[in-house]
Amino acid sequence: MAKHLTHFKVGDKAPNFKGVNQHGDIVSSNDFKGKKIVLFFYPKDNTPGCTAEACNLRDNYAALQKAGYSVLGISADDEQKHLKFIQKFDLPFSLIADVDRKIIEDFDVWGEKKFMGKIFDGINRTTFVINEKGTFEKVITEVNTKNHSEQILNEL
Repeated sequence: MAKHLTHFKVGDKAPNFKGVNQHGDIVSSNDFKGKKIVLFFYPKDNTPGCTAEACNLRDNYAALQKAGYSVLGISADDEQKHLKFIQKFDLPFSLIADVDRKIIEDFDVWGEKKFMGKIFDGINRTTFVINEKGTFEKVITEVNTKNHSEQILNEL
Protein backbone atom coordinates (compact mmCIF):
# COMPACT_ATOMS: atom_id res chain seq x y z
CA MET A 1 0.00 0.00 0.00
CA ALA A 2 1.65 3.21 -1.17
CA LYS A 3 1.45 6.50 0.68
CA HIS A 4 -0.87 9.05 -0.87
CA LEU A 5 0.96 11.68 -2.93
CA THR A 6 -0.59 14.83 -4.34
CA HIS A 7 -1.59 14.66 -8.00
CA PHE A 8 -0.15 18.14 -8.65
CA LYS A 9 3.02 18.46 -10.72
CA VAL A 10 5.48 21.18 -11.69
CA GLY A 11 3.78 23.55 -14.15
CA ASP A 12 0.26 23.01 -12.79
CA LYS A 13 -1.71 26.05 -11.64
CA ALA A 14 -1.89 26.30 -7.84
CA PRO A 15 -5.38 26.25 -6.34
CA ASN A 16 -6.57 29.47 -4.75
CA PHE A 17 -6.71 29.36 -0.98
CA LYS A 18 -8.06 31.41 1.89
CA GLY A 19 -7.68 30.72 5.58
CA VAL A 20 -7.08 32.22 9.00
CA ASN A 21 -3.62 32.59 10.52
CA GLN A 22 -2.44 32.46 14.13
CA HIS A 23 -3.73 36.01 14.79
CA GLY A 24 -7.17 35.42 13.28
CA ASP A 25 -6.24 37.39 10.14
CA ILE A 26 -7.45 36.14 6.77
CA VAL A 27 -4.62 35.04 4.49
CA SER A 28 -5.39 34.40 0.85
CA SER A 29 -3.57 33.37 -2.30
CA ASN A 30 -4.60 36.82 -3.61
CA ASP A 31 -2.20 38.33 -1.04
CA PHE A 32 0.67 36.71 -2.95
CA LYS A 33 -0.26 37.57 -6.56
CA GLY A 34 2.92 38.28 -8.51
CA LYS A 35 5.07 36.90 -5.68
CA LYS A 36 6.88 33.62 -5.07
CA ILE A 37 5.72 31.54 -2.13
CA VAL A 38 6.83 28.45 -0.25
CA LEU A 39 3.63 26.79 0.95
CA PHE A 40 4.40 23.93 3.30
CA PHE A 41 1.81 21.48 4.59
CA TYR A 42 2.70 19.61 7.76
CA PRO A 43 0.84 17.20 10.05
CA LYS A 44 0.88 18.78 13.53
CA ASP A 45 2.37 21.58 15.61
CA ASN A 46 4.99 20.64 18.23
CA THR A 47 5.75 17.16 16.91
CA PRO A 48 9.41 16.27 16.29
CA GLY A 49 9.39 16.24 12.46
CA CYS A 50 7.17 19.30 12.15
CA THR A 51 9.28 21.22 14.65
CA ALA A 52 12.49 20.27 12.80
CA GLU A 53 10.96 21.42 9.50
CA ALA A 54 9.63 24.72 10.88
CA CYS A 55 12.90 25.50 12.67
CA ASN A 56 14.93 24.75 9.55
CA LEU A 57 12.75 27.17 7.58
CA ARG A 58 13.13 29.71 10.42
CA ASP A 59 16.92 29.32 10.49
CA ASN A 60 17.11 29.86 6.71
CA TYR A 61 14.31 32.41 6.47
CA ALA A 62 16.66 35.24 5.42
CA ALA A 63 18.02 33.13 2.53
CA LEU A 64 14.47 32.23 1.44
CA GLN A 65 13.46 35.91 1.55
CA LYS A 66 16.62 36.89 -0.34
CA ALA A 67 15.59 34.40 -3.04
CA GLY A 68 12.24 36.22 -3.19
CA TYR A 69 10.05 33.75 -1.30
CA SER A 70 7.30 34.34 1.20
CA VAL A 71 6.87 31.36 3.53
CA LEU A 72 3.53 30.08 4.78
CA GLY A 73 2.70 26.89 6.68
CA ILE A 74 -0.62 25.05 6.81
CA SER A 75 -1.89 22.32 9.10
CA ALA A 76 -5.24 21.32 10.59
CA ASP A 77 -4.27 22.73 14.01
CA ASP A 78 -6.28 25.71 15.27
CA GLU A 79 -5.14 29.32 15.60
CA GLN A 80 -4.23 29.02 19.30
CA LYS A 81 -2.01 25.98 18.72
CA HIS A 82 -0.33 27.79 15.84
CA LEU A 83 0.29 30.87 17.98
CA LYS A 84 1.87 28.78 20.77
CA PHE A 85 4.03 26.92 18.21
CA ILE A 86 5.19 30.21 16.66
CA GLN A 87 5.95 31.75 20.06
CA LYS A 88 7.74 28.67 21.39
CA PHE A 89 10.08 28.44 18.39
CA ASP A 90 10.17 32.12 17.35
CA LEU A 91 8.88 31.37 13.85
CA PRO A 92 8.96 34.42 11.52
CA PHE A 93 6.18 33.27 9.17
CA SER A 94 2.43 32.79 9.41
CA LEU A 95 0.69 29.46 9.87
CA ILE A 96 -2.81 28.93 8.51
CA ALA A 97 -5.31 27.01 10.64
CA ASP A 98 -7.18 24.72 8.26
CA VAL A 99 -9.30 22.86 10.80
CA ASP A 100 -11.96 21.96 8.22
CA ARG A 101 -9.19 20.70 5.84
CA LYS A 102 -10.50 22.64 2.82
CA ILE A 103 -7.07 23.92 1.72
CA ILE A 104 -5.44 20.63 2.65
CA GLU A 105 -7.88 18.75 0.44
CA ASP A 106 -7.74 21.34 -2.37
CA PHE A 107 -3.96 20.80 -2.54
CA ASP A 108 -4.50 17.02 -2.40
CA VAL A 109 -2.23 16.39 0.60
CA TRP A 110 -4.83 14.56 2.73
CA GLY A 111 -4.74 10.83 2.35
CA GLU A 112 -3.41 7.52 3.45
CA LYS A 113 -0.28 7.46 5.59
CA LYS A 114 1.68 4.78 7.33
CA PHE A 115 3.40 5.44 10.65
CA MET A 116 4.87 2.88 13.01
CA GLY A 117 3.10 0.08 11.18
CA LYS A 118 -0.33 1.70 11.34
CA ILE A 119 -2.24 2.94 8.30
CA PHE A 120 -4.46 5.98 8.73
CA ASP A 121 -5.59 9.15 6.97
CA GLY A 122 -3.80 12.40 7.61
CA ILE A 123 -1.77 15.25 6.12
CA ASN A 124 1.07 14.05 3.95
CA ARG A 125 3.98 16.44 4.49
CA THR A 126 4.31 18.29 1.18
CA THR A 127 5.80 21.61 0.11
CA PHE A 128 4.72 23.57 -2.94
CA VAL A 129 6.98 26.26 -4.36
CA ILE A 130 4.73 28.59 -6.32
CA ASN A 131 6.09 31.13 -8.79
CA GLU A 132 4.92 34.67 -9.58
CA LYS A 133 2.48 33.33 -12.19
CA GLY A 134 0.72 31.11 -9.65
CA THR A 135 2.05 27.83 -11.02
CA PHE A 136 4.06 25.15 -9.24
CA GLU A 137 7.78 25.60 -9.68
CA LYS A 138 8.48 22.65 -7.43
CA VAL A 139 6.44 19.99 -5.61
CA ILE A 140 8.36 18.33 -2.76
CA THR A 141 6.72 15.16 -1.46
CA GLU A 142 9.83 13.65 0.13
CA VAL A 143 10.53 16.43 2.64
CA ASN A 144 13.84 16.32 4.49
CA THR A 145 12.70 18.05 7.69
CA LYS A 146 16.22 18.87 8.90
CA ASN A 147 17.41 20.29 5.55
CA HIS A 148 14.18 21.48 3.99
CA SER A 149 15.40 24.97 3.05
CA GLU A 150 18.25 23.40 1.13
CA GLN A 151 15.73 21.25 -0.79
CA ILE A 152 13.78 24.39 -1.68
CA LEU A 153 16.72 26.61 -2.62
CA ASN A 154 19.19 24.22 -4.21
CA GLU A 155 17.08 21.97 -6.36
CA LEU A 156 15.39 24.65 -8.49
